[in-house]
Amino acid sequence: MELEGENKVKLHGMWASPFSLRVELALKVKGIPYEYIEEDLKNKSPLLLKYNPVHKKVPVLIHSGRPIAESIVILEYIDDTWKNGPKLLPEDPYRRAQVRFWTSFLHQQLSESMIKVVKTDGEAQESAIKDAFEKLKVVEEGMAELFPATVGSENLGLHGIVMCSILYVFEAVEDVAGVKLMDPEKNPLIFSWVKALFEISEVREIKPDHDKMVGLLQFIRNNALQAPKA
Repeated sequence: MELEGENKVKLHGMWASPFSLRVELALKVKGIPYEYIEEDLKNKSPLLLKYNPVHKKVPVLIHSGRPIAESIVILEYIDDTWKNGPKLLPEDPYRRAQVRFWTSFLHQQLSESMIKVVKTDGEAQESAIKDAFEKLKVVEEGMAELFPATVGSENLGLHGIVMCSILYVFEAVEDVAGVKLMDPEKNPLIFSWVKALFEISEVREIKPDHDKMVGLLQFIRNNALQAPKA
């Protein structure tokens, strides 16, 4: 679905990018019609290079002909611009600050831990797995107050969208790396919350095919393991 005229919205993304998926999820949750443009990151379109000349990466949101880059920046722009649909950030300044803090932690640290598990083996992978478990524990304990008793698209929030965009691949990561990351005994709150997240219709709509994701992660893993050691 596409908006016309001054409110036209386009999203340049890539099907497996967690950064693109979180923007697409926010648009769906807020009920914002948009046109999606799939990018080939090996052959980036002239428009992507034009709209994001600094990083030359997805996602880029185009609203009324004006580009906005960087996923977290885009999410806040969406929340500030469109008043329809649920708020992604709370009105209370303290809770708003808490959501921003944990969103940043998820974005910067948990995401990095997940990809390290895929790109390593042996002792390096054991260290990456340990780090991922520690980060999940930090999230479990630190974000307890932010987890709603019942989660749905109406109370997903900025932190929920970002968490979903990172952990949507955990099953594929487990298959490729041969490790169990999501343990209901070690992280019962996160496990139950992620399970509930994946039942939300908007999340199901954007969640990539599992086998296709496994294939991509296996390709990334093989390339990383075959690369010359520094």
